[in-house]
Amino acid sequence: MKLSYHAVLIAGACMAFGLHSNAFAEEKKPFHFAHRGGAHEFEENTLFAFKSSYDKGLRGFELDVRMTKDGALVILHDDSLDRTHNGTGPVEQLNSDAAAKITSKKQHEPLLFLDQLLEYLKDKPGMYVEFEMKTSNKTLYPDAVIDDYAAKVYRKVTAHVPAGSSYVFTSFDQRPLIALKKIDPKADIMLIKGGPLTPELMESAKAIGSKRIAAKMEGTTRLAVKEAQKQGFIVTGWPGRDLNDYFLGLGLGVDAICTDVPVMVQEYIESKK
Repeated sequence: MKLSYHAVLIAGACMAFGLHSNAFAEEKKPFHFAHRGGAHEFEENTLFAFKSSYDKGLRGFELDVRMTKDGALVILHDDSLDRTHNGTGPVEQLNSDAAAKITSKKQHEPLLFLDQLLEYLKDKPGMYVEFEMKTSNKTLYPDAVIDDYAAKVYRKVTAHVPAGSSYVFTSFDQRPLIALKKIDPKADIMLIKGGPLTPELMESAKAIGSKRIAAKMEGTTRLAVKEAQKQGFIVTGWPGRDLNDYFLGLGLGVDAICTDVPVMVQEYIESKK
């Protein structure tokens, strides 16, 4: 029986994210999902990007969570608004009312609040979503605020998880991941590294109870990926800026690829059916 494309996606998600699937075992393809909603195909981290990727059949997203001065959670990658939005400086220095008036540079989309995206996702089962906690800048996120930030993110994200969906908390910064594990020892977390997969990354992930790791594909070896998987890790490769990066991920044997061009990847896969 020939699987539908969506069935292949679901099977891929099962394997990449810890579920058993005989169908996917035959496919041996990584699950691909939309980095910042598809940062090279749409305006990153906007509701338009997430809606557009979803409408094209994507069932996996990655997004970045920051906190305003008065504790509201917004979706923004950079330490500053300057590159992507009609604003300046850190969003952490604004209160929520001021943040709500900020718009994106290209399409003048309102700065996206986490509540708004979660509302959009609430009736969409079978999703894989990574909530990256952008706390590495210790000037913006000193130790004193990490517990509060992590608790807010955890409460918002876990308040309603649609059936069959996997919501994962990720970060380059171990502090919010450790804080989440204190709140919920069963919380699904992932440690990210801004470099290739190494034994040190695996040891750091083990130390905080993370069964997922993400590393740059450039410089990562197939042997390192196999060793990580042998030790029980689910391995995500990034970045995915074009189809060549997708092919690199295939060769490395990663479980998932976080890509800026998810629609391009999906259309390529569909064309080869």
